[in-house]
Amino acid sequence: MAPNMFYFLSFLAILATPQLTSAVDYTVTNTATSTPGGVRFTNDIGDEYTKQTAVSATSFIWDTFQQTTDSDKKNVASVSMFIDDMDGVAYTSNDQIHVSANYIQGYSGDVKREITGVLYHEMTHVWQWNGNYNQAPGGLIEGIADYVRLKAGYAPSHWVQPGQGDRWDQGYDVTARFLDYCNGLRGGFVAELNRKMRGGYNDAFFVELLGKTVDQLWAEYKA
Repeated sequence: MAPNMFYFLSFLAILATPQLTSAVDYTVTNTATSTPGGVRFTNDIGDEYTKQTAVSATSFIWDTFQQTTDSDKKNVASVSMFIDDMDGVAYTSNDQIHVSANYIQGYSGDVKREITGVLYHEMTHVWQWNGNYNQAPGGLIEGIADYVRLKAGYAPSHWVQPGQGDRWDQGYDVTARFLDYCNGLRGGFVAELNRKMRGGYNDAFFVELLGKTVDQLWAEYKA
């Protein structure tokens, strides 16, 4: 093959290769190394697995939200994850995720799988839209995060079953199950709802997307 032809085909191959413009830097810091939970994290989960999970979760979230271009996504350059000596399970503040070493220590089941699910939930908080100044109900925000965890296959056995719960915006597993029902009525519903929440939030989004009020949908879901 002539050299010029080789370089020309190489150039075409480069153009055909998806450009990785959405590189995100992930860091993990175990601030609780001297605690039993911190030790269990190091032994049973580890920094590298946590980073790999963060990468996989981010890709899954972008796919779930149908965010195919950089302009669709939040502009996040780095995500920092911490294992802290604290109560609770985990929380996310801006682009920082904090996981409880105490929870890791006390968890009696497959802790690696459980923390994987927790990370999918918390990573969703990094990437989801929340309505900004006209913020969505907290229960919906948490429900979308648990919906992602559900669709990724990391729902724990203690979650409520479909149809259970008291309110559509009760949050977490209750709202996740309801959103899964709504997504069954219209494929891509959760992605479209999240997209609409980029600039604000209104219950009317349910009418616009599904033709019924959220209260009607909840009543039918419960029935």
